[in-house]
Amino acid sequence: MNITQKVNDAPLVYEVVSKTRGVQEADFDDSIDDPIDSEEVYGLIRSINDPEHPLTLEQLHVANREHIYVDDQINHVLIEFTPTIPHCSMATLIGLCIRVRLLRSLPERFKIDIKVRQGTHQSEDQVNKQLNDKERVAAALENTYLLDVVNQCLATAA
Repeated sequence: MNITQKVNDAPLVYEVVSKTRGVQEADFDDSIDDPIDSEEVYGLIRSINDPEHPLTLEQLHVANREHIYVDDQINHVLIEFTPTIPHCSMATLIGLCIRVRLLRSLPERFKIDIKVRQGTHQSEDQVNKQLNDKERVAAALENTYLLDVVNQCLATAA
């Protein structure tokens, strides 16, 4: 990722438990309403690479199924993620990667909120403010270096 100095040299790596949804005949019928759920959203973000390490958000337990909330009826998605350390300088970048992945994958009708889980980062209020401010997100994505880093993190996302 071209990050020269790592903030967390030795993150905990967790075993990945593969859980897939079975394919049903109704999945191929376009006349049936197929609501977006937390499992589908988790499938979109779990394989995003961490900006510092050659590991995924799932392997680092940054992204977790239990912290994804989807209400298809009101078109809302809330992702709460957990940085690997309380002073993680990559938290905003990780949140930006999650936001970009969902913006590129989900229907436009969804409002997406990305937050650091409460009590898991020393600057959670500031990080949350940055991640959910449309102007700040747009400005960040206009930065070609930052966009390149985001695209590298998303390159392996399924």
